[in-house]
Amino acid sequence: MSRFREDRMWEGLGLQVFLMCLGAVLCSAVATSAPLEHSHRHRLSLHRHRERTGKEGQVLHRSKRGWVWNQFFVIEEYTGPDPVLVGRLHSDVDAGDGNCKYILSGEGAGTIFVIDDKTGNIHATKTLDREEQAQYTLTAQAVDRATNKPLEPPSEFIVKVQDINDNPPEFLHGPYYARVPEMSNVGTSVMQVTATDADDPTYGNSARLVYSILQGQPYFSVEPQTGIIRTALPNMDREARQEYDVVIQAKDMGGHMGGLSGTTEVKITLTDVNDNPPKFPQSVYAMSVSEDKVSGEEVGRLKAKDPDLGENGLVSYRFIEGDGMTVFEITTDTDTREGVIKLRKPVDFETKRAYTLRVEASNTHLDPRFIAWGPYKDTATVKVMVEDADEPPAFMATSYSFEVEENARDGTVVGRVHAKDTDVANNPVRYMIPRYTDVEQFFSVGPEDGIIKTTRPLDRETLPWHNISVSATEIGGHHQDTKVRVNIKVKDMNDNAPEFATQNEILVCENVSPGKLIETVSAVDKDEMVHRQYFHFSIAPEAVNNQNFSLKDNRDSTASIYVTRRGFSRMTQDVYFLPIEINDNGIPPMSSTNTLTIRVCSCDSKDTILSCNVEPYILPAGLSTGALIAILACIVILLAIVVLFVALRRQKKEPLIVFEEEDIRENIITYDDEGGGEEDTEAFDIATLQNPDGANGFLPRKDIKPELQYPMRPGGHPVANSVDVDDFIKTRINDADNDPTAPPYDSIQIYGYEGRGSIAGSLSSLESVTTDSDLDYDYLQSWGPRFKKLADLYGTKDSADDNS
Repeated sequence: MSRFREDRMWEGLGLQVFLMCLGAVLCSAVATSAPLEHSHRHRLSLHRHRERTGKEGQVLHRSKRGWVWNQFFVIEEYTGPDPVLVGRLHSDVDAGDGNCKYILSGEGAGTIFVIDDKTGNIHATKTLDREEQAQYTLTAQAVDRATNKPLEPPSEFIVKVQDINDNPPEFLHGPYYARVPEMSNVGTSVMQVTATDADDPTYGNSARLVYSILQGQPYFSVEPQTGIIRTALPNMDREARQEYDVVIQAKDMGGHMGGLSGTTEVKITLTDVNDNPPKFPQSVYAMSVSEDKVSGEEVGRLKAKDPDLGENGLVSYRFIEGDGMTVFEITTDTDTREGVIKLRKPVDFETKRAYTLRVEASNTHLDPRFIAWGPYKDTATVKVMVEDADEPPAFMATSYSFEVEENARDGTVVGRVHAKDTDVANNPVRYMIPRYTDVEQFFSVGPEDGIIKTTRPLDRETLPWHNISVSATEIGGHHQDTKVRVNIKVKDMNDNAPEFATQNEILVCENVSPGKLIETVSAVDKDEMVHRQYFHFSIAPEAVNNQNFSLKDNRDSTASIYVTRRGFSRMTQDVYFLPIEINDNGIPPMSSTNTLTIRVCSCDSKDTILSCNVEPYILPAGLSTGALIAILACIVILLAIVVLFVALRRQKKEPLIVFEEEDIRENIITYDDEGGGEEDTEAFDIATLQNPDGANGFLPRKDIKPELQYPMRPGGHPVANSVDVDDFIKTRINDADNDPTAPPYDSIQIYGYEGRGSIAGSLSSLESVTTDSDLDYDYLQSWGPRFKKLADLYGTKDSADDNS
């Protein structure tokens, strides 16, 4: 590579030297004889000549220039030690005395390109890359060194960067992915790959690319000039190999030695086509099914293998022949692609024990290109064995319906059910009625013969139908049972008498006229009404001679009631009872007597009923209900006033006199108090005890103010030492009872007398002598029996003291 670049560099230098020599020759030729300038310069000089002629009015000869050039060339990527000489500028106005100065301007002037202002030599100071910039446009001019005035107009020229092969080809869009159908013909286009080269395609072979395949042979090939990848082998099978890794190379210099190259990877996948038929792994499949399986249950599965993918590998299954085509069916499982064999109807081991079926598997989608490779189907044989199962007994009918007479005696035969064991063993069967289907146990069934009988008479009017079940159980097997529905209808008998359809009262006006129809009655019967059956009405024998009402049988199961006399009075009789006998024509006939209630009501002139109540006639004439309510209200008010008056009369009066120094302890409040000793002052009048002399006269009441002062009673005994205390107390009690000023409640009065002649003068503990003294208590013997205990106590003590 470096040697190639070095050769290219020397080649460029030689070309520059050749061009410079050629320029010098041309310049000398112009100076001596006919000038040979570039057309552009010639036009410029000519233009200047015309300008001078127009201005001065004379013909002037144009200036001659000793340099002719159009463009220079510089080899890219030059890495020499010295700057590269691009070219030399020289003007014929330059006399060589150093007064002419060359100036360079334009792209890269002063940075990339520098000029010697004396000699006009142009050098490139940096390494150039054509891929970055292919050419530079510069402007050169010769000026006077002293004054910097132009000696001639500026001239433009181009420096081109000459290309070298320094960029390898690149695949900008790699890696690539491609798909091609399997079994494609040789030369089938797979895809096209394209590489790019940054070198100059117009110069040499640096950008001329050639494609080749490095990896992927012999399956694929590539066109050298276009990069199109094609299949190279026939019948490439996806099922054998699906993916291929291909490496493509692009080389410049036309693929010759020394050229640069680049590679890319192409992953090619073979797509599936339907080129494989389905195939069963085995030719015969064995399956089994129990006879107790129901319709729709799965028997078994089988699968035909197809290596194709997607819809190309879809397989459908069907029966093409066999003795079980009506017993079994086959479907396709879309997820597993299996053929699923199911029961279409139940099988019976005792009837048929084996079935043989022929199953075909075929592709649902065919490729026309490969139909000749067919057929795309396969067949297999399926043998299904039926397994024996212990089945429950089977009834001969799916349900039973029987009839039984109403009121038939118990033990009447209703009907018979029959079941048998369908297994080979043919075990006996036992029958029973599940209690939940016959809760009240109206029926029984023979456990061995299946005969159903009644257990008591049945009433159709209570329950016309009985729906029960009978269970049959195999004896000796797995005790499996089966049930059958038995519907029993109770046949009607004429065992119910007819009766009124309604029990409403009939209302009749007092002024009803004779012969008037007042009601049409009808009857009902709980028994069934058969064809041509009707009810017959008549007045009961005990009421045939009544003079009030008559009956007419309408012979359509209704009867009309008429009035036979005029004038009814509620005061005389307000309700009439008419017994009517109703007969049916059933077998046997039934009859009943029903009472019709007829009430007499008051009506207006238009026979509008006003009242059917008899109570207003009991009340006095002219006294309305409002008046009665008013009288009762007055009576209640008077009673309330009387009660209030009595309560006010019994109310306690308040005391009228309040003494200034009243002691609240004068009255005994607690009656069950026995006294608290000497310190208890709550039960005694202290003032009276301190003044025993006040007992001689009349003591005023302290709880009320006395209105009258009563004198001492005549016949009162003066108080003396020999006074009888018992008589005194009785006298005081009598005075209190006869005192009109006494309150209505009981009050214990204070009797201010404790006896005369006592040394102490009082029985109160307040004035008791604290020291022992000789006291005489003999007078207590004369106070009566109430003080006898006290006299015995003190008298005994005194006697003992005296004896001592």
